[in-house]
Amino acid sequence: MIGGSLGNLVEWYDWFIYASFAIYFADSFFPGDNPTTKLMNTAGIFAVGFLMRPVGGWVLGRAADRHGRKSALTLTVTMMSVAALLIAIAPTYDQAGYGGALVLLLARLLQGMSIGGEYAASATYLTEASARHRRGLGSSFQYVSMTCGQLLGLGILITVQHTLTEDQLESWGWRIPFLLGTVFAVVVYWLRRRLTETQAFQEKSVDGLDDGAGTLRVLWQHRRQAGLVMALTLGGTVAYYTYTTYLTKYLIGSAGMPKNTATLVSFTALAVFAVLQPFAGALSDRIGRRPLLITFAVGCTVGTYPIMTALGSASSYWPALGLSLIALVVVTGYTSINAAVKAELFPTRVRALGVALPYAIANALFGGTAEYVALWFKNSGHESMFFWYVSGCAFVSLVTYLLMPDTRNVALSRAEEAADDPAPTETSPPAGALAPGGAPTTAAPTAEAGTTEAATTESEAKAKAEVGGLRSAGAP
Repeated sequence: MIGGSLGNLVEWYDWFIYASFAIYFADSFFPGDNPTTKLMNTAGIFAVGFLMRPVGGWVLGRAADRHGRKSALTLTVTMMSVAALLIAIAPTYDQAGYGGALVLLLARLLQGMSIGGEYAASATYLTEASARHRRGLGSSFQYVSMTCGQLLGLGILITVQHTLTEDQLESWGWRIPFLLGTVFAVVVYWLRRRLTETQAFQEKSVDGLDDGAGTLRVLWQHRRQAGLVMALTLGGTVAYYTYTTYLTKYLIGSAGMPKNTATLVSFTALAVFAVLQPFAGALSDRIGRRPLLITFAVGCTVGTYPIMTALGSASSYWPALGLSLIALVVVTGYTSINAAVKAELFPTRVRALGVALPYAIANALFGGTAEYVALWFKNSGHESMFFWYVSGCAFVSLVTYLLMPDTRNVALSRAEEAADDPAPTETSPPAGALAPGGAPTTAAPTAEAGTTEAATTESEAKAKAEVGGLRSAGAP
């Protein structure tokens, strides 16, 4: 769990420092006198990176389903380290014209592909590596590490803001975090090569290679679940990027807050946000996933306009921090458990791809464009329309949460299925049938496996299900 989370932290650190430092390097790549236009150009490249996330989700999600979660996690961090190095050494407009912006674009495309696979591989890995009754808690560490990566980036930003002058930051200081990101990624590469594969994937491996694992053909058989992933992601991703990456720019550009103060507000709010994730994840293990998702969607639908309007008038630290915390507490209902919910919707052989591709598509269309849409409304003189846009996206997700089943009790491995039914018979549900939580089950055990499982007591099966490093009782 720690190894998977640390790798996720560095991946998202490299992803988010682009947004955090854009206010300093926008002048280096795009000429002109309009600061909003420059930020729109950098935000446009930020959004373009999201277009590669479906590609990364497809390619790396397939790799994770066919060759293991561990190998996919190792590959994603390698790609991210190369992208961070490209940004760190990119030439400025004065040195190479728009050639520097082209290097920036290529690096963001590579980062987009990497992060598209990272989300699926880490969400699947952390969910499968957790005991069944703690999957909400375990999967919450994806956003803990994700947020800590952003905090690390903001912490470095605050440090260089207090040690370098504004001119130094805009001329060369903005390169420091990308160089550090390259070093961090190399360390994580070494760590990830030593991860333990999950029990669910090991069970699939001992049965031999499944030709359908990680393919679009098999994903199409679970298209309803893929549609659910897109719909439940829509509101969450727009809200998350609004109150994290865009918040600092909003406080600076609309509320008129000094850069240092706005950065400190974001840092403090995100630190509290990270601490909240495990508590909300553990709560979902007790009461289910849907209550938290519904609470988030209702709060975001009715609360975005008043919160963002009030933030636009918050010119000092404490009012801005209080409003930001209210918003992020609401968003926690989605972020803390969305990884578990998505992973619980699919069987093992297509779980990583099922999480990756529809999530990445939703992010490319809505999450990655959230900042650009906000700046476009601001530039056109109708900034408040963006608040309604966020509320509308949350409402679509609310309808989805109300209609979808709760996935808390779904079995992800044969050991968990054995705990539910220690003596499976020929009447066991076929592959693709719905489990108690509404997600498709894995393929029914073979006769030989069923005979072995029948000889295993329920207490033994439950004990083995909680030990991720052991083979399940029903594995051949």
